[in-house]
Amino acid sequence: MVKTVFFAEILIQEFDGASRTMFQIIDRIDASRFSFLFVCGQGPEELHGHRCLHVPTVNTKVNKDYSLSVPLLVRSRLIRELDAFQPDVIHIATPSLLGFFALKYARQRSIPVISLYHTNFLSYIPYYLKKMPLLIKPVQRWMRAATRRFYNTCQLTYVPSLTMQKQLEDLGVEGERLTLWQRGIDLNLFHPGKRDRDYVQEITGNNQPNILFASRLVWEKNIQTLIDIYHLLDKQGIAHNFLVVGEGPAKEEMQEQMPNAIFLGKLSHNDLAALYASCDVFVFPSVSETYGNVVVEAMASGLPCVIANGGGSADLIRHRQTGYKCKPKAAEDYLIYIRLLLEDDSLRSYIARHALDTVQEMDWNRLTNRYFAELAQLSLKPNRELIWLAG
Repeated sequence: MVKTVFFAEILIQEFDGASRTMFQIIDRIDASRFSFLFVCGQGPEELHGHRCLHVPTVNTKVNKDYSLSVPLLVRSRLIRELDAFQPDVIHIATPSLLGFFALKYARQRSIPVISLYHTNFLSYIPYYLKKMPLLIKPVQRWMRAATRRFYNTCQLTYVPSLTMQKQLEDLGVEGERLTLWQRGIDLNLFHPGKRDRDYVQEITGNNQPNILFASRLVWEKNIQTLIDIYHLLDKQGIAHNFLVVGEGPAKEEMQEQMPNAIFLGKLSHNDLAALYASCDVFVFPSVSETYGNVVVEAMASGLPCVIANGGGSADLIRHRQTGYKCKPKAAEDYLIYIRLLLEDDSLRSYIARHALDTVQEMDWNRLTNRYFAELAQLSLKPNRELIWLAG
């Protein structure tokens, strides 16, 4: 039996892309081979019969959707619980206060650590500190050093894209500690067969072409460029509906600046799958993604993508074959390819077909089987049992 402690700020399945990725692992735990103890700031009391410990949180006010776990407030109790569990491996989701607490605990007890690189925090700093610009560079320097220190202490870190792997290596993270682990996709949920024109026409009230954006509505997703695209489309007089799926602190201002866009809020997976398959173009200007789950979901649904040539999402698209990549903040670039796709049915079909071929190999079972095999391998690190006996 391999015992693993899994540290994550948030363990709510549909909270964001990182949470959905973690639950692909959590939902596949084989209780006959693995015992997990979860430690989080927000989450349930247990997950599939595995206990979940809660750590006090504070809201940072930088992003009201997220709170920060503060393990030092319950340090003694937490250490007692962890020692009683006697973990073989520690999984850390994020280099946060909770993540560094877990890393220190693991180092003191010679426990191997595995991590998944979920969030490109460095790309968020200019957005979070836009009202305090003098702090941007000092905070970036501090975060680069903290990121390098964190991932150079982990035995193994899964990165979702080659772009993110190179970014970490450029920061000074040792390449042998990094391994490519791309995300999977549920091809039964997201596929072109979910196309339902009646569904989308009930939303729009017309039969015009539909442009879709789906994401958390936060400024670090390059929302300003999305707004610029919206205005260019209007200025050019291109017939369309602009549909926005998601919630977040940028929503109110987006609604003010995009008065004719249709804001649908957060949708269920089934409704989102139907919407992907029923729209004509997916636009995604974010450059802060480590991967880009929504891009893969659109591709699997047969929806051509026009995205930013930046961040992990860019690795998913072969320009002019499986979609289009644009200068991240150049709204006119996006407009060129959106217009091409809206005006040429055969081109739209060509892009959709090749994108579909690409996603067929993105299998969650294969990826999670590899994760559990590497957990088992890490647990065999010499002297683990002797350390606990000595304690």
